[in-house]
Amino acid sequence: MAKKDLKYFMRKDEPEIVTVPGPDCFKDEDGNVVQFEIKVLSQAEIQRINDAYRRRSIATDKKGNPLIANGEVVWKTERDSARASRHMIVEALQYPDLKDKELMDFYGCVDVTEMPLKVFPKTDDFQYVMRIVMQALGLVSGVDDGEELEAAKNL
Repeated sequence: MAKKDLKYFMRKDEPEIVTVPGPDCFKDEDGNVVQFEIKVLSQAEIQRINDAYRRRSIATDKKGNPLIANGEVVWKTERDSARASRHMIVEALQYPDLKDKELMDFYGCVDVTEMPLKVFPKTDDFQYVMRIVMQALGLVSGVDDGEELEAAKNL
């Protein structure tokens, strides 16, 4: 039996950048919708961001005593999925760069997870940006603008 070659799995992938139209409210000097650039984050980067917004602590009863089940302490896990998602938006968006100091100063932000809320204050715009970023990252399937994203990937 011939030895199977593993070289196909030994590669350093360069991050893929996807270009998609931004929300209609962002237009350039010529009236064209500004194109956003989204870096496709690796699974490890996505996991790192999610882990940063997860907190484990000992579960307690109403009196503050630790809960015990089968002789073991019971743990509770709290997740801040909204902040984790906003952090993913910040990490994935290359243009506009929401971590840019000048942009953050303009909006008076010190926490990058606030930036998507400041730059995209209208619910429709925020939801649109959230959807296109999560589609580019492969975390949600394209329902509405999936064809638009696929077309952008094939440019």
